[in-house]
Amino acid sequence: MPVHPGRCAGRAHRSSSAGTTAPAAAGERKPTLATGETTQTACARVLLCGGVDAGGQRLPSHAWMALRRLGWTVGPPEGFRVNDRIVRMAQEQAGRLLRSAQWRAELTAAVLAAWPGDPHKRTAEEWEQVRANLPDGKVLPGGIIKARTRQIAAFLRAHGRLPADVFELESAPRAARMLLLAACDRQQATLDRSDTDPRRALLRLQLPARPDPRSYKDWTWVACPITLPPTVPVSAVLHLPTLRPASGRVAVDLAFTHAVPQVRRSGHTVALGVDWGLNMLLSAGAARLHPDGRITTLGAGACFRAAGVLAKQHRLRRLSERLHAKAGHYQRLTGGAEEHELTAKLDLLRREIRHVSARRSNLNDALAWAAARWAVDQAIAARASVIYLEDLRSLEATGMGRTLNTRLSQTVRGQIADHLRHLAAQTGIAVVTVPAKNTPRHCPHCLTPLRHRKAPDRPTVAGWAWAVCPNGACGWQGDRDQGAWRRIAARGLAHQAKTVIDHDTGQMSIRSVTGRLEARAVITPSTPTTCRTDRSKTGPTRRRTTRPASRRRGAPSPTRLQSTVGQRPEGHAPTGRDRLPRAAHRHQGVTTISTPAKRRHHPCGAELGAGFHLHAHASPPRWASPMPDATTDAGSLS
Repeated sequence: MPVHPGRCAGRAHRSSSAGTTAPAAAGERKPTLATGETTQTACARVLLCGGVDAGGQRLPSHAWMALRRLGWTVGPPEGFRVNDRIVRMAQEQAGRLLRSAQWRAELTAAVLAAWPGDPHKRTAEEWEQVRANLPDGKVLPGGIIKARTRQIAAFLRAHGRLPADVFELESAPRAARMLLLAACDRQQATLDRSDTDPRRALLRLQLPARPDPRSYKDWTWVACPITLPPTVPVSAVLHLPTLRPASGRVAVDLAFTHAVPQVRRSGHTVALGVDWGLNMLLSAGAARLHPDGRITTLGAGACFRAAGVLAKQHRLRRLSERLHAKAGHYQRLTGGAEEHELTAKLDLLRREIRHVSARRSNLNDALAWAAARWAVDQAIAARASVIYLEDLRSLEATGMGRTLNTRLSQTVRGQIADHLRHLAAQTGIAVVTVPAKNTPRHCPHCLTPLRHRKAPDRPTVAGWAWAVCPNGACGWQGDRDQGAWRRIAARGLAHQAKTVIDHDTGQMSIRSVTGRLEARAVITPSTPTTCRTDRSKTGPTRRRTTRPASRRRGAPSPTRLQSTVGQRPEGHAPTGRDRLPRAAHRHQGVTTISTPAKRRHHPCGAELGAGFHLHAHASPPRWASPMPDATTDAGSLS
C-alpha cells in the first residue's frame, strides 16, 4: 500500500479522537451542561436527541458543519501543522458515526419503553405501542425491531436487568480508515477527467511528505491517475471520492451524477412483477392494464436460475463455518498468549477466514448485479415503465427447518433491490415495492386460496411447488412462483395511486392494501387466438399409402472395428424386417429425457438402427460383419 494515503488516513483518524476545546468566540452557541457533564458529551447528547442545536435550529446536512454549529472543535496535537480541510474530514467521519448512533439510540429507547411481556412474541397492542414510540415506526420493517429486541433480551439474560440506553447495550463504534474527500474543496483535492481519454481521470490532493508535518512545506501535491469503469457515462459529472486502503492498495469509491429520465409515481399501463424464490432466485413477467380496468399478462413469464452460484455460495458458507469453529478452538487453547505454539496457526486461520469472506462477498455482489441486470432487461424488453417488487424486508428465517432457514438467511435480496433501483433509474423505469401478504397463496385469476401440491403429476402429495385453484369456474394451475409474480404485478397496477415516495431515500413503495382495490387486482385470462388457415373438409379424404416413409440412407455404411466405446448410430438400412421399431422403448418419444427405472434398459431399437438413443450407447448395426482382431491369437512378445 502506498505510504502517504495510509498515513494521511491515520492522521485524520487520530485528529478526530483528539481532545476537544471550547469555542473561543463569545457569540458561538454552546449546549447547556448538566451536572458532571463535559462539552463533548453535551454536544453528542444534543446531536443524538433530534438533530437541532441549543437554539432549536435544524443542524446542517454536512456532518462537519453540524459539529461546528454545536461548538465541537478539534485540532491536531501540539507541534503538528494540519490545514482546516483535514480537520473537516475528521469531523465529517465523526458526525456520520454520531448520526448513525442517533438512530440506534432512538430505536433502543423505543423498544425499552415498550418492553413486551414475552420478548419472543409481541401482541398486537405491544406492536402498536413500540411503533408509536418511533418517528418512522409505521414503515419500519418488523425484522429490525425484532433484532433489537433479541439483542436486549441477550443483555437481560447476561446481566439480569435491562440496559439503560444504547451506550450500555453496544460497545463504542470503530472509525474506518478512510479519507472523506467530499468534505474538502479544491484547495485540498481536485478531480478532472482526461480530455483525450474519457475513461481516465486524474485525482490531485495534498498529502504530508512526513509522518509528523511541522509546517505547510511538509505538504505536497500528489497525482493519482484513476481508470474509470465502463459503467461511468462519458457525460457524467465526477465528484470527489472516498479513499480507503484495501488489500495493500488504495480503493476509490467514486460518486458521479448524470441526467436520467424522470420516473413516474403512477399512470403505468405495463408493469413487470418480480417474485423472490430459492431454487429460482427471481420469477418475473409483464402485465398490462387496459383502459376498461382489465389486467392481462404479456406472455408466460421467465425465471432467473442461479443454482450453480448458490451451490458455490453454500460451499463457501460451510467452509467459513468450519474455519470459524477451528479458529475458536485454537483461541481457547492459546488463551490469548502470544508465545503459544498454536498462535501461528491461528493467524493463518484468520487470514484464510478473511480470504473466504472476501470470496463470499464478491460472489454475492456479482450475483446481485446479474439478477438486477436480468430483471431490468426483462422490463425493457416488455416496454414496462415500472417494476413491482415484493417487499420481504420483514421476512425472518425461522420455523422452517435448519436447511431452509439457512438458505433464506443467506439470500442477497437487499443487494438485488439496491442494484435494481440503480439500473432501472438509468432507463427511466420506476421500482416500487408492494406488500407481500398472500401473493403466493391466492389465485391470480379469482383470488381463491390455492391448494399447493408437490408436482403437477402428483396431485395428492402435499407440497409448495405447484399451485391448483379449487374454484371449478376458474381451474387455474401453475408454478407457485409464476402465480406469485402475476399477483404482484396486478396488485401494483391496481394500487399504483397509493404509491408514496420516501423523502430521505427517494424509494417508492405501496405501504398498504385496500379491499376495494384488491378486488380489481385479478388477471383476466386472455382468449386464445390462432393464426392457422381454415382446415375445414372440402372434399374426399386422400388415400394414404401403407408404405413406410423413406429412410435416411439406402445403403449400409462401411464396416469398422468393433469397440466397447459407444458410437453414434450408423443410420437406417434394410434389416430383413417388414417394419422397423419407431423407438427403442415404448416410453421414449420426441421429448424423452430419461428412461423409467422400473425395468432394465434394452437398447434394441438402437441395435436395429431405428434411430439415435438418448443414452449415447448405440451399438453397430446387425448387418455389419466385424473384421477379425489380428492381436487376439498373438503370443507374448517376451
